[in-house]
Amino acid sequence: MGFDLTEKRYIKETGLETRIAAIVEPVANDMGYALVRVKVSNENGCTLQIMAEDATGRFSINDCERLSKDLSPALDVEDPIDREYHLEVSSPGIDRPLVRARDFTRYVGHEAKLELSEMLEGRKRFRGLIKAADAESVTVTLPDAPRDTDADHKLPLRLLAEAKLVMTDALINMAQTDQQDHPIDNDPDIETVEIAPDAIDAEEIE
Repeated sequence: MGFDLTEKRYIKETGLETRIAAIVEPVANDMGYALVRVKVSNENGCTLQIMAEDATGRFSINDCERLSKDLSPALDVEDPIDREYHLEVSSPGIDRPLVRARDFTRYVGHEAKLELSEMLEGRKRFRGLIKAADAESVTVTLPDAPRDTDADHKLPLRLLAEAKLVMTDALINMAQTDQQDHPIDNDPDIETVEIAPDAIDAEEIE
């Protein structure tokens, strides 16, 4: 199966974020990128964070610069935010949001936090290992499941409000191996400031 730039995203966004996503996604797609997340926060007055990735799930410094340069005119024309704001374009990061079916498939065996838009099996929040995933659901194994109960929970993606990977040794090792195989940009003429992907999150999944 090829890389589908417009594969459905499962994520809870505000009305403003949804409007911005509609502006950003076509620009990103035209450049060969998939939109991961749009987040508007009160950081530094107002910050608009755009997360994107390429077909490999990566997003280099040069990719950030290219997308930022092309997004600025489109956002200026549409003017979706009625005050001054800071535009931050970034990669999804190591403990990235999981927003598409392929994200769960890629990270089978890794730990994740998930929040649903409505109650399922008496709860909205789940934390455990991703056991399996398909186009419509993800199965999570809960480590704290009571004895004599099924630790596996099959969650419909249509109910997903938010999900992200949990930073673990296994995830860090995977990222280090990937970085060794695909070194990040190392151009001395490029000055960068690293910001944690969730530094501007208004709310953390617990």
